[in-house]
Amino acid sequence: MGIKIIATNKKAYHEYYIEETFEAGIVLTGTEVKSIRVGKVNLKESFCRIKDGELFINNMNISPYDFGNRENHDPTRMRKLLLHHAEIDKLIRLTEQKGMAMVPTKIYFKRNHVKLEIGIGRGKNLHDKRHTLKSKEADREMAKALKSAFR
Repeated sequence: MGIKIIATNKKAYHEYYIEETFEAGIVLTGTEVKSIRVGKVNLKESFCRIKDGELFINNMNISPYDFGNRENHDPTRMRKLLLHHAEIDKLIRLTEQKGMAMVPTKIYFKRNHVKLEIGIGRGKNLHDKRHTLKSKEADREMAKALKSAFR
């Protein structure tokens, strides 16, 4: 299938319970694609928004291409996402529910096309975040103990 993951948004999984994901294409310029190929993209503070029946991503930071010229792009410009109308309608219905948000989770190449995975998630409370961190730490320690026991 040829999927090469460029960046993941670990903060999204920390802040939200991701319930459903969608794959979207992105409208990009040439220098943006070149910067993404090098891996200079950050999804940490980005979010998705529906405006006039179209889906956009805001605050996704794609660093300017090092070998670009005056035609280089604005690093945090609003970029249009490509989805079918039925999927956009489903996203509208899901986000109208209380506490649901659209957050980008991954950006990757799939057959030479840049794709963005959008997660629909419900926000976590502070105690939920602490519980998740504790369970991850416990799993890590248990795996470490098992690894040392079977040496």
